[in-house]
Amino acid sequence: MAAKELDDMTECSICTEVFTDPRVLPCIHTFCLKCLLNYGKDRQPADRMPCPMCREEFTIPDDGLSGMKKNFFMEKLLRARKLLAGQEAQLISSDTVVDIGRGSKSAEILKVSVNTCEQHKGKEVEVFCQDCKVAVCVMCVITSHKTHDWVNIEKVSEDLRKQALSDNHKTSEAWKKTGELLPRLEKEKNDVIEHLAGIEDEINTAADKLIAAIQRDKVKLLSEVDSIKLKRVKQLETVKQELEQHMTALESFKRYSETLLSSGTACDVTRSANSLHDTADELMKFDVIGHVDSSLPAVKVTFTSSTLLDRDDRNLVGTVTEEGLLKQFTYYRLTVM
Repeated sequence: MAAKELDDMTECSICTEVFTDPRVLPCIHTFCLKCLLNYGKDRQPADRMPCPMCREEFTIPDDGLSGMKKNFFMEKLLRARKLLAGQEAQLISSDTVVDIGRGSKSAEILKVSVNTCEQHKGKEVEVFCQDCKVAVCVMCVITSHKTHDWVNIEKVSEDLRKQALSDNHKTSEAWKKTGELLPRLEKEKNDVIEHLAGIEDEINTAADKLIAAIQRDKVKLLSEVDSIKLKRVKQLETVKQELEQHMTALESFKRYSETLLSSGTACDVTRSANSLHDTADELMKFDVIGHVDSSLPAVKVTFTSSTLLDRDDRNLVGTVTEEGLLKQFTYYRLTVM
């Protein structure tokens, strides 16, 4: 893990400071507990609250936001960052010029650092309870999981690591596919604007020939075209924004899972693999191509100039016709975990 990447991953996106008591949401975005408490200060237990980053909603636990799961892997990253910073300071103070290899050091520190039990301080987590799907220490087995089906954590971590690797590959492909659609939306938006600008020119030419008597109809037609243009452009911009948000979710998953796979211990993997797998499955449910096609049906707008100057019940300038249906767009929200 590179030094800059380690620094970026250990800073809260709300306060932009190094994490303090990091808590992870179901969408796997992590924030300081104090930042979450401030962000959701008006929320009550069982309320739905959106993630400050991706807007994915989650349910506040019965004991409030303080009950959100701790991000144990992030706490290890914080310890690695602090240790590396101390090593650098020591080298600088001794006036020694040495390349300490911070990127590789961080991964090395993460792998050798001990995962301790929350319930039994100082006890190393080394057993995985198959019944409860949780990593625990030997004392936990004796006191709470004695009759359960449990195995050595190293054994179960290999299968979960393979699962996480497969999920990461799938979401990486989805991220790539989603990104490839963005230029298409941008081009279609520009084409729509350009085409409708031409329609406006046709309307203006016809209206100028009929001068003042048809000014009212000219304004009406331009308003219709402008309404169509704004509606279509809004659809395109909204779908584009949605795909960018989906890419953000995929990128966040990709970075987090890659870091877990490259730097996490067996305990880290067993603690996170199931939730990561569920998140990957949910991310893959979003058919980006099908959603874009269904949200943006083909639309054809044309202008037909009128020659019926002697009829008071007809539009003297012409008519604007719209082929196809501009669907009322509904915001899509990706549900994960």
